Amino acid sequence: MASGQRALEKLRAKCLERGAAGIMGLARFFRNMDDNRSKSLDLEEFRKGLREAGVPLEQRDVEELFHFCDKNKSGTLDFDEFLEALRKLDRTGDGLVTVEDLRGVYNCRAHPKFKSGEWMEEEVLRSFLDNFDSPGDKDGKITMEEFLNYYSGVSASVDSDEYFVSMIKSAWKL
Repeated sequence: MASGQRALEKLRAKCLERGAAGIMGLARFFRNMDDNRSKSLDLEEFRKGLREAGVPLEQRDVEELFHFCDKNKSGTLDFDEFLEALRKLDRTGDGLVTVEDLRGVYNCRAHPKFKSGEWMEEEVLRSFLDNFDSPGDKDGKITMEEFLNYYSGVSASVDSDEYFVSMIKSAWKL
């Protein structure tokens, strides 16, 4: 499965090169790939969608990636399987998201302070992580609990579930 993991890294890098919203923006992309509107992708839809997205993977890598992501071994990828495989930012596998996990895949160049020369890459990455880090313990290491707490806090400040969903879709360009 090592080559499946390598193929996943290629796809993840392609998504993240557009910045933090790259992976979350795949919801719309997934729907576009789903030609028969079954809410799941078969291998051919997956292959065609990757090709159209400009993700440079060999035929063998596409198949291995598909099977790697198909956790329930159904022969199709549903949206949750697809995103679960892609949205994991923990590249080092230590259970935390750190600056090192983001380095080289999160595009800092569009950040205004990077463009102006005021901040270096490290500062942009740290600023991104600070959004999710616990307010009383800004250690630059984001746990799953901190990530969920961030969105629980956002959700609590929104009047309705429908508005929260709308807001998240807009923020992540879904």
